[in-house]
Amino acid sequence: MSAGRKIRSKSTDWCTPKKYVDAITDFFGGEICLDPCSNEFSIVNATNEYRLPENDGLKLDWNYKTIFVNPPYGRNFENGTSIKDWLKKCCDTYQMSNDCEIVALVPVATNTSHWKNYVFGKAASICFLYDTRLKFLENGKESGKGAPMACCLIYYGKRKNAFEKHFSKYGAIVHNIIKEE
Repeated sequence: MSAGRKIRSKSTDWCTPKKYVDAITDFFGGEICLDPCSNEFSIVNATNEYRLPENDGLKLDWNYKTIFVNPPYGRNFENGTSIKDWLKKCCDTYQMSNDCEIVALVPVATNTSHWKNYVFGKAASICFLYDTRLKFLENGKESGKGAPMACCLIYYGKRKNAFEKHFSKYGAIVHNIIKEE
């Protein structure tokens, strides 16, 4: 988890804290159908999981109704991918399906090309988390260390008002200017 900063841990398995897993599961009606970048320590318990590195979620199909993405935050030098590729896949999947919902937990990096190309004007809503130093689970355990950057939940879907109602207790909500059906 670097988001362009020096990596401060040797761990590559940064897992979503339970309160956010529970909130996202509840928002999706009790089931996360796909976690495309899971790992052996994940507590997401999606119905379908692609576990890195064996099953690369960037290369596999995301044809599922509800998708939660907590992508690797650093650059993968072996295959040349980064968080930009994960946000592009979120955006493309939603635009192609228009029937799925995706929530992505990512660092706030509004000055980057991936935000400009795949978040602004593409996602329905963004929840800028009040937990400015989000405490991810490290290898499945609470580490007490906070993330070195602010994080947010990005929502691709048609229920932006429901997203706001559900997640406003976790952070400030901003809606993109896109048509809601």
